Amino acid sequence: MAITQTQTKNPASVVQVVRGRYLDDAATPAAASLTTGFVPRAVKWLNLTDRIQYEWYEGMAADTTLKTVANGTRSLETTDGITVSSTTGVITIDADIILQNKQYAWEAVN
Repeated sequence: MAITQTQTKNPASVVQVVRGRYLDDAATPAAASLTTGFVPRAVKWLNLTDRIQYEWYEGMAADTTLKTVANGTRSLETTDGITVSSTTGVITIDADIILQNKQYAWEAVN
């Protein structure tokens, strides 16, 4: 059995982090587009109201997330998740994980 590992290290001077808050009070929330100014390697989307966290990491397919619910149960969701543009860095949060009148926090890191 072979083990393959890839590690990318940024010099300390180029590590970038963006954090934000999001609230959608529309009757039918739409997908969210978040612009960071860089291509993130990790994105976290946290539903603060219901304590549900979605995580996307570099190398994951579009619309895929690691979902953690309030009781700690984790699952790999392969639809209705997070997509990151590898050219522009724009983060798209699928409308299906944005619920009306819920408070969200998000973080993107390169």
